[in-house]
Amino acid sequence: MNAVVIAVCLMLGLSLARVNVVIALTVSALVAGLVGGMSLQQSVDAFNTGLGGGAQIALSYALLGAFAVALSHSGLTTLISRKVIALLGKEQNGANMNRVRWILLLAILAMAVSSQNLLPIHIAFIPILIPPLLHVMSKLKLDRRLVACVLTFGLVTTYMILPVGFGGIFLNDILLANLNSNNLNAVREQIPTAMMIPAMGMITGLLVAVFISYRKPREYKEEKILAAEPEETVSGRNIAIAAVAVASTLAVQLITGSMIFGALIGFIIFSFSGALKHVADQDIFNQGVRMMANIGFIMISAAGFAAVVKETGDVSSLVESLSTIIGDNKALAAFLMLLVGLLITMGIGSSFSTIPIIATIYVPLAMSFGFSVTATIALVGTAAALGDAGSPASDSTLGPTAGLNADGQHDHIKDSVIPTFIHYNIPLLVFGWIAAMVL
Repeated sequence: MNAVVIAVCLMLGLSLARVNVVIALTVSALVAGLVGGMSLQQSVDAFNTGLGGGAQIALSYALLGAFAVALSHSGLTTLISRKVIALLGKEQNGANMNRVRWILLLAILAMAVSSQNLLPIHIAFIPILIPPLLHVMSKLKLDRRLVACVLTFGLVTTYMILPVGFGGIFLNDILLANLNSNNLNAVREQIPTAMMIPAMGMITGLLVAVFISYRKPREYKEEKILAAEPEETVSGRNIAIAAVAVASTLAVQLITGSMIFGALIGFIIFSFSGALKHVADQDIFNQGVRMMANIGFIMISAAGFAAVVKETGDVSSLVESLSTIIGDNKALAAFLMLLVGLLITMGIGSSFSTIPIIATIYVPLAMSFGFSVTATIALVGTAAALGDAGSPASDSTLGPTAGLNADGQHDHIKDSVIPTFIHYNIPLLVFGWIAAMVL
């Protein structure tokens, strides 16, 4: 009757049963508190206290949504879409259409990778870049589940192995720091090596998604896309203003480290430039907030859920109970440690937030079973990354949904969560176990 296991399973079960993720997280948080021995009032208080942890990201998404809608009304996204569709018009035969499909997927993958390591803007690019490309994807009959898998791969895999940008934060500032604070004595050079084998699991999942699962064409209703992304008049002046707004947004975000102020500056430039005089600023802002509101509320609820789970203390008891189950079976120890990491991260929704919770218990446990330093790094790093893809509350699935569901034809659970869980968590579990056993 562990509160973490019950709460995460309940949250996933409710989400799969088409209950809104916000409601699923809230109900599961209260159940976690009650099962963990807390009173109803204590559970509510812990949940309310945790809500503030998601407020910053929720406001970021709201302003980013407003900026994305303003950008679409400027005509820049219409111009991009027209250019790509014009290219499609020249590529009439199947072989060339297939080439365009590959170019588009590779471009999206490159942007996702860059958003983590080269230009650390995380998922900020998705609601701006993806909605205007829905027209193109429809022409190509591209399965959006594949695009979700490509985006999630780029968002997760690169921070697991490349120690720059968000990868530097994950591998050095969080993973290495928490391992050494628990007396592992790891060095920076060991981290990418230890995480390389688990990353191969992510690559395997991507290849399966591309060449097996979602290679067949899929139809989407063009009228819904046009309703969500109407084509705007393209004006040279407005395009120039849009380019300035995008550059300013990126520069401010990189300087301040805040998506809030980056998106705010971009929106202000649009508002005072006259590029949106044919649309009311308030209407654009409201449209943007509506587009991203669901993600914001999910992130706020996930922060409350995580706070209750931590308050129960059952994360520690869950890991400690592994010792009596495992005995001296090293292979079983590695598998169960990874499985528990999957449960914890799927509930919390962030691999970055999971490491401080599990490193304290996993490092001594791994050392007691005789795992090497690199094997322990792989165990803790993989256990944290597991569940980032495939969690209803993770921005690695919420981000792709925000872009791909602009026209209401991409379901968060069915088209983002389940595909990324199957293609990434299962192979990551297998390859993480292999890394723990061979390193």
